[in-house]
Amino acid sequence: MNTYTLYLANEANNWENATPVGCGRLGAMLWGGVGEECLQLNEDHLWAGGPLELHADGFAEKLEQVRACLREGKNADALAGELLDPYFFRIKSYESAGNLRLMMEACGDASDYRRELNLVDGVASVTYRQGNIGYTRTLFASYPAQVIAMRLTADVPGAIAFTASYDRENGREVCVQDNLMCVRGETSSGGHWFDGKIRFDVVGGTCMADGETLVVSGADTVCIYIALKTEGEAILPEIASFDALMAEHIADFSAIMGRADIAYDYDEAIDALPIKERLARIKAGETDAGLVNLYFQFGRYLLLSSSRGASLPANLQGVWSGYVSAPWNADYHTNINLQMNYWHSEVANLAECADPLFDYINNYLLDGGRTVAREYYHCRGAVLHHLSDIYGFAAPADGLWGLWPMGGAWLCYAMWEHYLFAPDADFLRNTAYPYMEACTRFFLDYMFEDENGYLCSGPSTSPENRYFIEYDGKREAAYLCLSPTMDIEIIRGLFEMYIKTETLLGINAEQKAEAEAAYAKLPPLKIGARGQLQEWQEDYDEPEPGHRHISHAFALYPGWEINKNTPELMDAIDTTLRLRLASGGGHTGWSCAWLINLYARLGQGKNAGDMITKLFSNSTLDNLFDNHPPFQIDGNFGAAAAMAEMLLQSHTDVIELLPALPEDPAYANGAFEGLRARGGVTVSADWMDRRVVCCRLTSDKNKKVTLRVNGERYEDYLAAGVTKELLFT
Repeated sequence: MNTYTLYLANEANNWENATPVGCGRLGAMLWGGVGEECLQLNEDHLWAGGPLELHADGFAEKLEQVRACLREGKNADALAGELLDPYFFRIKSYESAGNLRLMMEACGDASDYRRELNLVDGVASVTYRQGNIGYTRTLFASYPAQVIAMRLTADVPGAIAFTASYDRENGREVCVQDNLMCVRGETSSGGHWFDGKIRFDVVGGTCMADGETLVVSGADTVCIYIALKTEGEAILPEIASFDALMAEHIADFSAIMGRADIAYDYDEAIDALPIKERLARIKAGETDAGLVNLYFQFGRYLLLSSSRGASLPANLQGVWSGYVSAPWNADYHTNINLQMNYWHSEVANLAECADPLFDYINNYLLDGGRTVAREYYHCRGAVLHHLSDIYGFAAPADGLWGLWPMGGAWLCYAMWEHYLFAPDADFLRNTAYPYMEACTRFFLDYMFEDENGYLCSGPSTSPENRYFIEYDGKREAAYLCLSPTMDIEIIRGLFEMYIKTETLLGINAEQKAEAEAAYAKLPPLKIGARGQLQEWQEDYDEPEPGHRHISHAFALYPGWEINKNTPELMDAIDTTLRLRLASGGGHTGWSCAWLINLYARLGQGKNAGDMITKLFSNSTLDNLFDNHPPFQIDGNFGAAAAMAEMLLQSHTDVIELLPALPEDPAYANGAFEGLRARGGVTVSADWMDRRVVCCRLTSDKNKKVTLRVNGERYEDYLAAGVTKELLFT
């Protein structure tokens, strides 16, 4: 595997340009300042607020009034606003734990500045010179030790000197004694505290407490160890040495990062340029296939660093947030963003990184979803709307666009995909089934039959988008509707996976039969007058034809209903995307990432490559963070998934290699290693002049596979655990 280094030639000029390290539960952002170093810190359970007291009395009856209005063909937004506004809650934010600041005694200009992040080892560093002294800082977050560690060294003895302090926007206490700094912070809404322990191990100098600060003078080396804990005591582990701790971390981190790789051939001399300059070259019309390799690994790095073990799942900013009140609360948006965070977990060979998501679904969302289903809708099962937090919030939030009950059903897809990529009946029965069954039960109770005999959903929305409706001579923009296309697609997929699960497990034959009957009564997808896939049941115009959400494309990706076996719908999606982009679509990072995945599924390598260029040109910050704006991590994750989807697809019964290779000559030669295909198959391949010359397949179990390579179809048998190499001329 190549050594992937994210190189920056500048100190961070703002939080979004800092360097992230993390171990799932803990995160830190390294600013890399010469005169003042800042480590902004996070602990994933540090959320303001708490469980909200829901007020659901009368909601179901008022919702029925809104539904009746929609069934009459009217704009129901005003009525819904009047009747339902008291039921729309607002949740609180994920919060920063604060900043450890090191004010350096050495001053003056620096030369030879480098800020690097080794993506394979998970180690960040800063190096520079001041006069005749070279300084180095090394930072990582250890998953085995659950500690953030930093070392400061110089190539001249006694040159390390600084004053350390700790600040936080809200409610912090600091106590310093000897070489230990103890911090305590309170969330903005009160009620939740975190504890921090920061130890400074100084070699060759002095370390003295000075009120709330700690002064280091004349040191050769300083090692800093940070532990954080919300609602509990932070405990620093016994540490033999910094080198031993780092070696343990690198062995742990690199073993997982080394599983998968995308390696387009490129001139490696370009690696000498900082990311900012490489992005500028792309904006000027150059192609940088090496940056695609780096970006794919950065997406893997961010997920491994923010979603692992007993952590919470990655939120809108992973585990990193520099705010007490974060953009969009750095919460769990479930109308695409949380789901997109895990699109690459399976194909990029990071399956265990999805475990925190499944834990969150079953242990946080399920009970809250059952409560909302029962009290708001008078239905059985569980429901989730467009956002949540760590308190199991599942009710409608924010406004009319939050009256969208599909979040939980969409999350079921992550569980089903996890099973498809590594078939395991125990996982299906004990982890996936409880939530999948509850979501299915809700929709079986919730849906209603229209005058044509179709089962319908709603009031709902096509996420965050509006359409023009005409009634009584008026033309108005509206959110609310019945059975938007995305609802139909998600529910159809939910019923399909539930029926297949019941067939495999045989748990509830009666409910399986009910789901089969409901599945048969779902409305068909429709093609509009412009040849596009309709976003709503009627062929409406929309006030934002370039809207960032492309919700009705769900059935192409991440769903599977639209595929090469449905050519008319594939053409309709193609037209949909063309119309969206002609009106300015794909202007946010995550939306652009979604478009790359959609073009990959369409097999349109040129368009997929063009969208990667757009992503790098318009929606990528100098440290490779995705820019919504501001930073949202889902674009990083979604684009990493797309970069794999362009090279390997398995959503039908065929494993296809290079289904959407970009047409630019820069992508003509390369290889990928360790990508995962559905059915429990690990795939590697090499290609030259756009043709696969060899591939290597390893299956978890004995099985027969069907491949599509260089336009030809092949069938082969794989023995469990035995790698088979196939050569192609």
